[in-house]
This record gives sequence, C-alpha cells and structure tokens, in this order.
Amino acid sequence: MEWVRDDAVYFMMHRFQSLRPYTPPEDVLNIFRREFDAAHAEGGIFQLTCHPHIIGYRSRIWILEALIAHAKAKGDVWFATHAEVAAYARDNAA
Repeated sequence: MEWVRDDAVYFMMHRFQSLRPYTPPEDVLNIFRREFDAAHAEGGIFQLTCHPHIIGYRSRIWILEALIAHAKAKGDVWFATHAEVAAYARDNAA
C-alpha cells in the first residue's frame, strides 16, 4: 500500500490540523491515472486503496469508473483479487 494510491489522503480531514485538505476529484483521477500508466509501462502492479465511505460518494465514484475504463482501454490489463495476485506470485516465483 502506498499513500499516493489511497483515496483517504486526498479527501480526509488531517488529524492534526484544523484545515481540511482539498484535492479536486479531477486531480485525484489524474494522479491515479498517472500511477496506473507508469505501472503499466513498467509491467508492474497497480494497487489502489479505496474506502467506501470516502470514494463512494456520487461526486467521487466516477473517478473509479473513469480509471477502470482507462485501464480496460489498454486491452492487456489483468484485474485480480489479492488472493489471485498472491497465487500468481507463488506459482511464478523464480
């Protein structure tokens, strides 16, 4: 898990400050898309951490829809559960 790919970082109130950070949803999509594109170019894994009570609002859920559409458009992306990724790593360890 990396904070750059966690929705809470961009939408949650900072625990130790009275100011609430604001990252527009369009900017969050841009960050997630760039992270995905870099992982794809490297042949690596892209693991996004999302919380239903954060990203699940009407004004934000479209970020996931757009990101999934972007990934599917690549044509060679594998969507998998954690268990499937672990099994793949186990079965393909050198």
